Parts: sequence; C-alpha cells; structure tokens
Amino acid sequence: MPSKNIKFYSLILVIIDTIVLLGAFTVAYIARVQYDPRPLLTNIRAYEYLNAFIFIIPIWILIFAILGLYQASTYNRRSIEWAKVAVGSFIGILLIIGWQYVSGENILPARLVAVYGLFAAFVLIIAEREALRLIRSLMFRCGKGVSRVLLIGTSSATSDIARNLSDTIRSGYKIVAIAGPKKVVPSELDVIHYSLVETALRDIEVNGITTIIQTDLYDSTERNQTILGAAQSRHLSYSFIPGEAEFYSGQNTVDVFLGYPMISVYQTPLVGWGAILKRIFDFAVSAILIVVLSPIFLILIIIKKIVDRGSVFYISKRLSRFSKPINLIKFRSMDAKYGGRDAAEEFREMGRNDLVIEYEKNRKVENDPRITNFGKFLRNWSIDEWPQIFNVFKGDLSLVGPRPILPQEIKLAHGRTALLHSVKSGVTGMWQVSGRSELSFDERIELELFYAQNWTFWLDIKILFKTIGVVLRKRGAK
Repeated sequence: MPSKNIKFYSLILVIIDTIVLLGAFTVAYIARVQYDPRPLLTNIRAYEYLNAFIFIIPIWILIFAILGLYQASTYNRRSIEWAKVAVGSFIGILLIIGWQYVSGENILPARLVAVYGLFAAFVLIIAEREALRLIRSLMFRCGKGVSRVLLIGTSSATSDIARNLSDTIRSGYKIVAIAGPKKVVPSELDVIHYSLVETALRDIEVNGITTIIQTDLYDSTERNQTILGAAQSRHLSYSFIPGEAEFYSGQNTVDVFLGYPMISVYQTPLVGWGAILKRIFDFAVSAILIVVLSPIFLILIIIKKIVDRGSVFYISKRLSRFSKPINLIKFRSMDAKYGGRDAAEEFREMGRNDLVIEYEKNRKVENDPRITNFGKFLRNWSIDEWPQIFNVFKGDLSLVGPRPILPQEIKLAHGRTALLHSVKSGVTGMWQVSGRSELSFDERIELELFYAQNWTFWLDIKILFKTIGVVLRKRGAK
C-alpha cells in the first residue's frame, strides 16, 4: 500500500476496531442477560456495563497495537493477522477477568459473557477486516488511492521490485515508468522505459508520478541529489531500497554516528529478546513433549528391539548455529550396517548408481533400499525424528529452524552457510512444510535462508501448525 495511505488506513482500523469491540460485548451482554433464563452472578445494568467497557476497550486497542495489528506488515498478510487477532482477543479477555479479580469489582454479569465476548470479538474483528480488505482492493481496482511509481535502478532488485508491485490490486502501487538499463525492465510489464534518469525526471508531471523508488545509488553524488531534489520539489514520496539483499534482510537499526546516519545490519532478526523468547518456548514445549511422549517412546523402543536388530537410536553428526557440530538423535530407520558413511558411498557399494545421482542432486532418495520395513513406518509418520525433542531440550536445536546439515554439505550451500547458520537449526522448518522431500537441495536452502532473514515468533507458530498438517497427510515424507 502507498506509504501516504498507511497512516490513514491504520487510523480507520483503530476507529472501526473500537466500534466493533463495543458491538461485540454489547451482543455478548444481550445474549446472556436477555436470552438466557439462568440466574446471573451479579445484576449489572446495561449502562454500567457499557461504561466499564468504554474504559477497557482503549486498553484492548493498545494490546492490538503492541501485537502489530495496525502495521502494514500484519494487515497485508491474512494468516498472520488472524493469528494476532486471536491472541489479542484472548489477552483482552484475560485483562478483564484479571481486573475483576484484582479490583474486586464485577464488570461481567455472568462468566459466559466473557466467552461470548471472546468469540464475538474474534469473529466480528475478522469479518470487519476482511470487509475492509475487499473495499481496499476494489478501490485499487478503480484506481483510487493508487500510487503511480517511477522506479529507478540498475540491479536485479529493480526487476524483482517491479514484478512484486505490479499487482496493483494487492500492492496499491502502479509501476508507470522504469529508469535504467533495458535488462531491468520485466518483459511482461507494460511500462515506460527510460535509459536516462534525467529524461524520466523531466516527464514526472506528464506521467502523473506520485512516488519515486530508487534501488541503486549512482557514482555521481550530484545525480543522486537531482533525483531526491526532484521528489522534494514536487512533494512526491521518495524511497530508497538497497539493491543488495543483505542491506534489507534480517534486522536493521538506524542510528546517528558522528553526525552521520549509520545503518547496523544483522544477519537475522532473531537477536536480543527474540532469541530469549524462542529459547524459553523451545524449553517449555520440549519438556512437556518429553513427559507426554515417554510411554510411546518406551513402546517404540521395545518394538524396535523385537523387529529390527542393532541399536534403537541413530546418532548423526550435524551442524547447527554458527556451524557448531551437534549429535542429532533419531530412531534408527535403516539396517544396522548402513548409515555410518555418506549415503552416496553406500549406494555405490550396492551398485545403485541411479540412487547416487538422485542423492547428489536432492540429498535424499525417494525409495531408499537401506530402510527397514519398520523404519518405513517410522519415516512415513516422521516418528523417527521425535527423539530430536531431547536435542531441543538440551539447547542443540530449536523446534523451528533450518534443517541441520551434514558437514559434507557445507560446500553445496555455495558460501551461504554463515547466513544459514546465523540461527539455530530446527526439528521442522520452512522446507518441511513447503514440499519436504520433493524440493531440491538448492530450493531447500533458499527457503531456509528466507526463514533466517525474516524470522518472527508468529512465523514459528505458523510453521509448527503446518507441520502437523503435513505429517498427518504424509505429504512428501518418503
């Protein structure tokens, strides 16, 4: 969405969220007090109830704001928005219940009002935001509120940004002109091309440009100042996006150093409190899973000893955060004589050059002859990976993160291991829920690099829920 409209849209969301929340708790009050014949805990009149919520709802809105529900990065992504509305609504209800307990004052005439209010708040907020999303898309379709863009740059990032912003109905931007070499203009886009920036700046009024986006700085300071000056003199929106991905991936902070703006670039946003929160979550969930799954572990160990010979567990040397070696624990799914060397070597000894080729391409094979019948069952349901929760409990792994790679796979990452291992490896991750075994090794690395550069706690939660669905459907688990 155009930057000039973001604040206005966020303000609209705040206003309508406030009205909807008030409506949700009015509905909850009427449903319990007027249509439920059961006696009430406290006889609270309607005006007293509404007066209390007039003071509570601003705090509720503040909770929404803290969760980022009024930021474009949230309301432009439906799944994240829904999750945060659910969490915000739950915290809001806890706030009301907690206030009643601490103050000793009754706000709710009955306990069910809180339940009705929680359900109504979530449903109505989601319905309201979906309606606003539809209205916004219809406005963009009609050309209302759309920002007409002059894109300036010489790198591949220029082409990428042009393609991503070309869907005006979703982005709110219309790429009108691109200034730069012909190679950066996507062939599928119908835009005006300028070889010279100066010519593009001269035609700003003719093309109705309202926003200038620059992706590369020119060697000439004067030329860069001309571009910025053209935007300032015409009161246009101007944005600079570094063409090098490293400058806008991960987490960046801007400060002033010796009178100059200084950009500090971190490889990943998973630093500071984010890392602490992730570790606490990993420790708590893994501890609970160890307790809950212990009887199943015992049964599986007994069956494994009866059905297959050899050790129950398989310890694999892998690399995790900062390329630190760890001992990855799994239920052994292969015959006892396999798994001690690189898979390609074992396939060569078996005379299966076809599997050697498949493994060297994808680092996995679809039908691995080394796996036992019971091992296939374990793998089909991803049960072989359950012991990794002990790695999580110990701190070697996280629940979500890039897959821990084998030491010999470092060379296959094409120099991207440092960024890949800027975060702790995980039991599950982006590649497992995005195709799992069907993805090539390079595609898997790209997904995991995206995770490392764009981590959020909500992304972890989303991946965990998707993992459950993937395992239940046995999609890609081969």
